[in-house]
Amino acid sequence: MQGIHRLGLVVGIAVIAVAGLAADTLYLRDGTRLEGELVSIRNGVVEFQPDRGRLVRVDQFEVRRIEFEARRTGGTNSFAGGGVDGDRRGDRRPGGLRERRVTVQARTLWSDTGVEVRAGQVVYFTATGQVTWGRGRRDGPAGERNSPENDARPLPSRPAAALIGRIGESGDAFFIGDDEGAIRVRESGRLYLGVNDDYLADNSGTFRVVVYY
Repeated sequence: MQGIHRLGLVVGIAVIAVAGLAADTLYLRDGTRLEGELVSIRNGVVEFQPDRGRLVRVDQFEVRRIEFEARRTGGTNSFAGGGVDGDRRGDRRPGGLRERRVTVQARTLWSDTGVEVRAGQVVYFTATGQVTWGRGRRDGPAGERNSPENDARPLPSRPAAALIGRIGESGDAFFIGDDEGAIRVRESGRLYLGVNDDYLADNSGTFRVVVYY
């Protein structure tokens, strides 16, 4: 997941940009404080990479707040994930972004979007369509429900057949799925999109993706 920095704002987590911070800071309700980089907030789980040590995964309810590094947020704006029923107001796509429409073929390993991104840039996606990726297996951009882990896939622990991306021809794959929230890329280069599957020869269908950047 080194290619992304997701800015999903979830219920009960305040995300604050504070001038002068040297790194993202994760504050847990038990008093623990970790400095490093926020990797993702998705499906009620916060993933955080400390400056030292392994990736940390904690339930959203264990998090008191997250403070973003000032030089990446570019200001002192404050966002809160308050509200109910998964309110994600802080994660809405802003107006004025460029758009690129891309067709992602299920039989193609990586589809070139033609979009060049820079490290730290925020990108949004909307995806529709379905792909067939084996006998009796047909799914949309979110991928297979209750998908078992498969080490042969680009993202082994993520749903099979889901929409994924990477930056550059040798960048690490990152998960997109059907999530329309913000993704902050951590590398500069060309954006590619693909399907999280280890065997493409029997695949068919497409995802129709709009990239907002």
